[in-house]
Amino acid sequence: MKYDARLVEYSRALKMPPHPSPEHSPDALGPLDGRYAAAVRPLAALFSEAGLIRQRLKVELAWLKALCAEPSFAPAAPLEDHESAFLDALEGGLGLAAAKRVKALEQETRHDVKAAELYLAERFNEHAALGTRIPILHFACTSWDINSSAYGVMLKQARDEILRPALGSVTARLESMAREHAGLPMLARTHGQPASPTTLGKELAVFVHRLKRQLAVFDRVPVLAKCSGATGNYNAHYAACPQLDWPDFSRRFLAGLGLEQNPVTTQIEPYDWLSEYCDALARINRILIDFSRDAWTYVSLGYFRQKAVSGEAGSSTMPHKVNPINLENAEGNLGLSNALLAHFSSKLPISRLQRDLSDSTVLRNLGVALGHALLAFTEVGKALEKISPDPQRMAADLDGAWETLTEAVQTVMRAHGMQDAYERLKSFSRNQNVTQTSLHEFIKEIELPEAVRDELLALTPARYTGIAGALAE
Repeated sequence: MKYDARLVEYSRALKMPPHPSPEHSPDALGPLDGRYAAAVRPLAALFSEAGLIRQRLKVELAWLKALCAEPSFAPAAPLEDHESAFLDALEGGLGLAAAKRVKALEQETRHDVKAAELYLAERFNEHAALGTRIPILHFACTSWDINSSAYGVMLKQARDEILRPALGSVTARLESMAREHAGLPMLARTHGQPASPTTLGKELAVFVHRLKRQLAVFDRVPVLAKCSGATGNYNAHYAACPQLDWPDFSRRFLAGLGLEQNPVTTQIEPYDWLSEYCDALARINRILIDFSRDAWTYVSLGYFRQKAVSGEAGSSTMPHKVNPINLENAEGNLGLSNALLAHFSSKLPISRLQRDLSDSTVLRNLGVALGHALLAFTEVGKALEKISPDPQRMAADLDGAWETLTEAVQTVMRAHGMQDAYERLKSFSRNQNVTQTSLHEFIKEIELPEAVRDELLALTPARYTGIAGALAE
């Protein structure tokens, strides 16, 4: 299944429409909510205000269920089946209406997490038995016990279910191209100048190897959270229920959400893991910026041809143009993503004393950074579907670059004890028009064994690729 189809499927699973309504696109403040809304819809479902509220409510419900299921927690008896059924239905129905009601309560309380607690209290009052459990809602929690868990779940889900499949699709396509073109010779360029030939497949394999290595690092970043009260010491927990091993209970609760416990914190979890997450994603983004620029250059050189799409215009005045717009869009959005990721990484781990609230407004932009990244991954994928190599164009450049064989000639001369090999080749080739004929005349004058000389005379730029093909494979 293509990745864009998976995006639609994922949006449906979250009960979100896969495409924004057209009337909202032209007047959106930012392009992720307007022009590019369809491409980032799954992330909007997670990181929008409604998505954050939904996850907070889920964490609050999970905390209450865990407390009621804990034999050592005296204040609450186990949930009855009818209570569990009501809670499950409540959680399953957390949609836009719930978010709007929470926002209305926030206008009264001026506190977003308290508003979520009050919303659940309202809903519990609809059920006679659950109404008596309202005192257990948000029991001994500080706001960041809920928020760190909510953001942790959101970021883990974003990585595992949205970003990684998109990156996996791009990497798989690059790997397929690398293998397909493993032996396709191509003139390399160092400092923008003709250099020892390579193969297209090997150059693509470099990006595959880099991506796979950094993806493994990204996958290993642990997602941490805390649930230990107002200053991280379980003060209220032990005051109310001293017989319970609260650190262990907190660890088990967070594990149930798919998170790891940070056992020693202040009021907030200190975000070091989030810095690791952002830094790992930023490295992946930088690799794709590098690829986008190289692929753009290959298009410019004619090494890549682009599929012309009927109806598209590459210029308002030049009819012939087919622009590498997807690569350009990718580069721009990867840069935007990294600018935000760098700010998160450097800002969030710093908090005055127990905490300040400057982190709260910054965290609300996590989805923006991930959205620009996801958009870029999609654009790279589209570019890869449109480009294909032009072997004739590559061959023409190779045939005009006989000077690249001077490296081979001077190295063979060195291997046979000639101390002035480099200087002789430099005088012969630098700022000179080296042709097959002139190079062969030079080789014939070198004092080399006949078999060695014949091997050099048989060498061509297209054959001088080392083990590039094997490396690509």
